[in-house]
Amino acid sequence: MDTIASIFSFITTPVSWVIVQFHSVYGAIFGPDTGWAWGLSIVSLVILIRICLIPLFVKQIKATRAMQTLQPEMKKIQERYKNDKQRQSEEMMKLYKETGTNPLSSCLPILAQSPFFFALYHVLNSIASNDTIGVINKSLLESAQKAHVFGAPLAAKFTDSADKVSALDASLTTVRIVTAIMIVLMSASQFYTQRQLMTKNVDTTVKTPFMQQQKMLMYVFPIMFAVFGINFPVGVLVYWLTTNVWTMGQQMYVIRNNPTPGSTAQAAYLERLHKHVTQHGKTRSRGERAIVKAIVAKGRDRNEFERKFINGLNKAGLAAQPDGTVTKGVNPEVAETEDGTPATGAAKRQQPKRQSKSQRQSGARSAGGSEPETPTTSLIKSDEPDDAKPDGGAAKPAASKTGSGTARSKAQSGQRKGPQRPKSPSKK
Repeated sequence: MDTIASIFSFITTPVSWVIVQFHSVYGAIFGPDTGWAWGLSIVSLVILIRICLIPLFVKQIKATRAMQTLQPEMKKIQERYKNDKQRQSEEMMKLYKETGTNPLSSCLPILAQSPFFFALYHVLNSIASNDTIGVINKSLLESAQKAHVFGAPLAAKFTDSADKVSALDASLTTVRIVTAIMIVLMSASQFYTQRQLMTKNVDTTVKTPFMQQQKMLMYVFPIMFAVFGINFPVGVLVYWLTTNVWTMGQQMYVIRNNPTPGSTAQAAYLERLHKHVTQHGKTRSRGERAIVKAIVAKGRDRNEFERKFINGLNKAGLAAQPDGTVTKGVNPEVAETEDGTPATGAAKRQQPKRQSKSQRQSGARSAGGSEPETPTTSLIKSDEPDDAKPDGGAAKPAASKTGSGTARSKAQSGQRKGPQRPKSPSKK
């Protein structure tokens, strides 16, 4: 560890200068030789470093979102080469290279703050060895050696001998109890941070090497901290416990407000968003509008949680618009059924009524050119000229014609009920 820390000795002066500046502020409040003054200086150093790393954290989130957009392509590769793991890995690496994504982007904040971590270790190790370093002079060195955190000196380690701990005005039992508790808290916070990332903020429908790496880190990092933590000074344990707590809180905020699509965190977020939108009738913040806009833009590629959200708005009489706003009324362009098919507001086509056999035969005769039924006798009489009427009018011939047609229809219907009778010749 000392060899690694010496590699980053070039930034020990800036790190020691920052600690001294914070110590001058907290020393005026709690006293210059107290553990509160030096301990809070280390905590403030962590907060300052993590604030400076926020742009890198935002870049990490964008890279993670880019990985999520590739999940459909990853799923296709998995299905295509499910029996050839080597070819599957090669195609995955090719996809990462073509799209410019990196599955190890989640490790960027840890890698970026590693130099500060080892520089702080180098500073505290020099304090324990009674050596001045950076801007820490002899008087500050004596003040730091007197500072205790819960009875343990900042420069003491779990593996220190009793004589070395006694030289720092402390008890070996106290040092080991304090360092053991801090190591357990440090490992537990690291494990919880990785676990909530894997269980709440990962789309489990697609299995990727990225997920396997995250799962491995969830168990490897806590074990590493537990093993190497016994060689860390108390001040370094304060630093690492603080940065783990910061990471855990930052991760909880991201999971709650910007979850991964298809994860359980997204289902909980959309449920809360649906409740807020239906209660107020609109999206209240820029972040909510961005989420709604992204869901509407997906169209039929929405997952089950997003479809449920859109349908819930429609049932409440609201419609999600392409710009992320919400208005009253159902928008048929974004409404979907549970299986993902568009649900329009048009009425269903009515099925024609079923006709009887006699109605179908009557329609067939009309379509075949049969003589239409004469509605009334008066209409026939009005169509004929007066000089064409035989012997006092055409009522009788019209009536006989209508009667003969009725007789024929009765004869046809009688063919189905009884024995067929021979037709008599027409007497016209």
